[in-house]
Amino acid sequence: MNREQLINLIRQKQSFLCVGLDSDMDKIPAHLRNTADPIYEFNRQIIDATLPYAVAYKPNLAFYESRGIPGLNSLYKTMAYLESFRDQCFTIADAKRGDIGNTSTQYAKAFFGKQDSGLDFDAVTVAPYMGEDSVKPFLAFENKWVILLALTSNKGASDFQLTEDRQGEKLFSRVLSTSAGWGNAGNMMFVVGATRAEMLAEVRKIVPEHFLLVPGVGAQGGSLQEVAKYGLNKDCGLLVNASRSIIYASGSTDFASKAAEEAKAMQKEMAGLLV
Repeated sequence: MNREQLINLIRQKQSFLCVGLDSDMDKIPAHLRNTADPIYEFNRQIIDATLPYAVAYKPNLAFYESRGIPGLNSLYKTMAYLESFRDQCFTIADAKRGDIGNTSTQYAKAFFGKQDSGLDFDAVTVAPYMGEDSVKPFLAFENKWVILLALTSNKGASDFQLTEDRQGEKLFSRVLSTSAGWGNAGNMMFVVGATRAEMLAEVRKIVPEHFLLVPGVGAQGGSLQEVAKYGLNKDCGLLVNASRSIIYASGSTDFASKAAEEAKAMQKEMAGLLV
């Protein structure tokens, strides 16, 4: 999905909601655990319930890789199901990869090379620490996106991302300004946490046109209103992720309908912000 298609999808659905599929066997409703593939069945019902309100889905690879082959099978089946809605949603592999060039090439094939791996995500999250040659291999795929970690919402972000050099430039600002030249607004996004919404204004000074993937709204306490205030641009320019607040809205047999209610409420709020 290219930039124009993503923008059109946001306008069509009046939403910039990304649903995080952080599907944990310990948290899914008990009645699903006797099915042939509980995680896939959970994901399928979540997707069906939230698709009218969401423009993107983001499986977190840790929740699948931690279960070995069964977990990867659940991921592959989930992605195959999402492909049946190819023009209705953008897909993100939340993998946070990044390594020397030849290794990153293999990671890129894993998520973008359907003929190689069987997976065909639209985007993958990448760590910038090893620099340009660790990121460029992901940018070699047409109509695919790198989502680079810039300013995250976790407590430990302040250990490095907010530190300043002798000229007073914060590390996350250096990451943004340097990496923006590796790609462009049509193949690179940045992760900026919602719990640091006030800093989105600073981010927008550096990357005014790029899309931002914003986690932290919902269970982590980030404010959608604040994110929109500082982060929206003329093309929307935001994908706001919510995971636990939607997919675990209920732990019972009504989990899908409750997820739909949460997603619909967010979509309604987003539609008001897009006017």
